[in-house]
Amino acid sequence: MKLLMVCLGNICRSPLAEGIMKTKVPGHFFVDSVGTISMHEGEHPDKRAIKTAANHGIDISKQKSRPITKEDLDVFDKIYCMDIDVYEDVISKAKNEEQRQKISLFLEVLGDHKNAEVPDPYWGDMNDFEEVFQLLDKGCDAIINKIL
Repeated sequence: MKLLMVCLGNICRSPLAEGIMKTKVPGHFFVDSVGTISMHEGEHPDKRAIKTAANHGIDISKQKSRPITKEDLDVFDKIYCMDIDVYEDVISKAKNEEQRQKISLFLEVLGDHKNAEVPDPYWGDMNDFEEVFQLLDKGCDAIINKIL
């Protein structure tokens, strides 16, 4: 199974989600992350995201940001978006219903549609990154329970 995590710039939320998910899924799973914009293309994750992941024993320092492509919608089985704006951007790239069915809000799996967005910690501090990490960790567990 191939899982894709998507946020805006691919330097905070989706790299953390990718790193967390990789520690939890079986080896035959493929996990990647992308952004809906190319502003940070080729950059490593935000230093605060790297530090937060490292505090939990996860190394995301080698990841590099890349923008989502139309091919991603063909290749990946599940595409998890961090917030509604990202979701709407990704859905707009879908060419058919099959692709649209692959796309969901990351936290929607928890069943609380009103609070299904992962907040962007970019303008916050280390506490915001830790809160996002905890949300992503909980979401990853729920996703795994659903797909395994």
